[in-house]
Amino acid sequence: MTQSELIILNFTEIRRRSIKLWNGLPEKYYNWKPDEKAMSASEMIRHVLEADYGWNIIINQGDMTNYKTPWENRPFINVTDELEFAEPYRKTFIESVWQFSDTELNEAEIIHPGNGEKKILGKYLLRIGYHESVHAGQFLSYLRAMKIDRPKIWD
Repeated sequence: MTQSELIILNFTEIRRRSIKLWNGLPEKYYNWKPDEKAMSASEMIRHVLEADYGWNIIINQGDMTNYKTPWENRPFINVTDELEFAEPYRKTFIESVWQFSDTELNEAEIIHPGNGEKKILGKYLLRIGYHESVHAGQFLSYLRAMKIDRPKIWD
């Protein structure tokens, strides 16, 4: 298995578990948040899904200066609708990762636009997986705080 295949497997497993969590959220709780400064449950779902669009630009060394998300002004209807809208962006992101050679993953440098730090591409991709995993943990705590049964993600 190549490095890109392992990274994609990791992304796929993380997303599969995120979707299980998101599908466990009743619609009446979409706007719930633990405090005024936090993201709502639906904002967190969208944040994770729309990140794939931005990550793809970054890993392909595109210009983020005038970044505009395809989700701008799009209402959150439900998890299924959000996943369907996000699918082409996820597919493009995964296809980008798939094409990187082991050499590129170990040597290419990515500059994160948020802080200007340089990261090796492979390590940067692993941080992307960590980003979604952290939000999965947050989402679990949201479900706990809402007193909603948490889906079994440790299969």
